[in-house]
Amino acid sequence: MDGGEARLLGTRCTTCGTYFFPRETFFCRNPACDGTEFEDVPLSPRGRLWSWTTNHYAPPAPYVSADPFVPYTVAAVELADEQMVVLGQLDPTSDATSLRAGVEMELTTGTLFSDDEHDYVVWKWRPAR
Repeated sequence: MDGGEARLLGTRCTTCGTYFFPRETFFCRNPACDGTEFEDVPLSPRGRLWSWTTNHYAPPAPYVSADPFVPYTVAAVELADEQMVVLGQLDPTSDATSLRAGVEMELTTGTLFSDDEHDYVVWKWRPAR
């Protein structure tokens, strides 16, 4: 969280400036670059919806899903400044049937699942408010 705002932490190659999420630590995945040094950078908390789909089946382990399984939507959100697409679940309070490509989305957090000891929190996307 950055001042109360959810942010994902990525890396940026110090040689070519390419951003990565998840973080990169060994080598630049840009085929035109041979960089091996990276800096941690917070990624944009907003982007545009590029695509989405709703999963109607329980993924295999190690994914932990609710029992009984509840379908969920995955959103692909394009971060313009970083020139990348980041996948994440759609916040369950959002209406997947109202999604349209190009809609502005914002990052939030939510519980993926809970057990007796922890709540497992992940990033999620929702239409910008």
